[in-house]
Amino acid sequence: MKAVTWQGKRDIRVEEVPDPHIVEDDDIIVEITSTGLCGSDLHLYEVLTGFMTPGDVVGHEPMGVVAEAGPGVSEVSVGDRVVVPFNISCGTCWMCQHRLHSQCETTQNRDQGTGASLFGYSSLYGQVPGGQAEYLRVPFGNQLPIKVPDGPPDDRFLFLSDVLPTAWQALQYADPDPHSTVLVLGAGPIGDMASRFALAAGHRVISVDRVPERLARVRQRGAETIALESGDIAEQVRDLTDGRGADAVIDAVGMEAHGSPIIEGMTKMVSRMPAAAGRAVMQTAGVDRMAALHTAFDAVRRGGNVSISGVYGGALDPFPMMQLFDKQVSIRMGQANVHAWTEDLLPFLVGEDDPLGVDSFATHHLPLSEAPETYKSFQEKADGMVKVVFNP
Repeated sequence: MKAVTWQGKRDIRVEEVPDPHIVEDDDIIVEITSTGLCGSDLHLYEVLTGFMTPGDVVGHEPMGVVAEAGPGVSEVSVGDRVVVPFNISCGTCWMCQHRLHSQCETTQNRDQGTGASLFGYSSLYGQVPGGQAEYLRVPFGNQLPIKVPDGPPDDRFLFLSDVLPTAWQALQYADPDPHSTVLVLGAGPIGDMASRFALAAGHRVISVDRVPERLARVRQRGAETIALESGDIAEQVRDLTDGRGADAVIDAVGMEAHGSPIIEGMTKMVSRMPAAAGRAVMQTAGVDRMAALHTAFDAVRRGGNVSISGVYGGALDPFPMMQLFDKQVSIRMGQANVHAWTEDLLPFLVGEDDPLGVDSFATHHLPLSEAPETYKSFQEKADGMVKVVFNP
């Protein structure tokens, strides 16, 4: 089959790889019909290269049709349409039973000190082949895949794999009161969708980004916008909120934040190291670009909440503890627990009105063969590229 593979820093290729096959009785094989390109994939493209091996199949936002099912699978059948969550959770362990699917005890990577395995996401998270491919082996066929109805286009349901639960959890963790002002840092796919959820809940939303096309998208949905280069973001937010700051802030940027040139240089240096040395630095002394996170801490009001959905990977990130303690800021973060939110999200998708605009959320639909050029354009935020869907 054809699959998108990592071959080195900024070196993504589409290659022929072996077809997946049933290994465990409860495995299924999914023929992929749509698969997303995520901002987190860019971390593998450049920052987390020390944890990658040439030939790794990437991608963690797939959906498709069950092509084969193991003898122990009873909840889905060949021909069923399914979405595959990005985190691999068994659904039955203590963590899963407590709605912490991203910490699944069955697939935790204890040798790396990390949580549940992820599709297509480096040796840090299990080195499991990903979903930017023609076929995908999916374990836990009775618990993991999300069965969705036939009829609507893939885009109606595809984002259940990552974007929707990640954005929804970001808002839940921000825990805004009714009529709160929610500041969303980043208007990429997660920030955009988090803004849509917050607006749908009746909150005032202020969105910050550096890309005019992204700001235009959220502005059309009803958000107020601030351009990143327009000056002191926190001061502008306070000017818009009677001097207090935002009640809740969502950091939807993470380690890809712009700014912090010294840290950016260190990050690039680590990415050029031999794999073993780069892994050691990231796991023991890595420092992220934290411009977005520091803006969140500065812009939130006293007693407010900060929710972190953007991915960070540094081991020695400095936190402004005096500021956080003095302002009495509450912080919550983590990978999305996809299955914990599925029942909350399906009502947004099954009607005919499409309140979140998921049918038109993707800006680009491209064949899998264009993945190498697309990764480059996506990193450069070129061509109005906000959300890409590959169709194998």
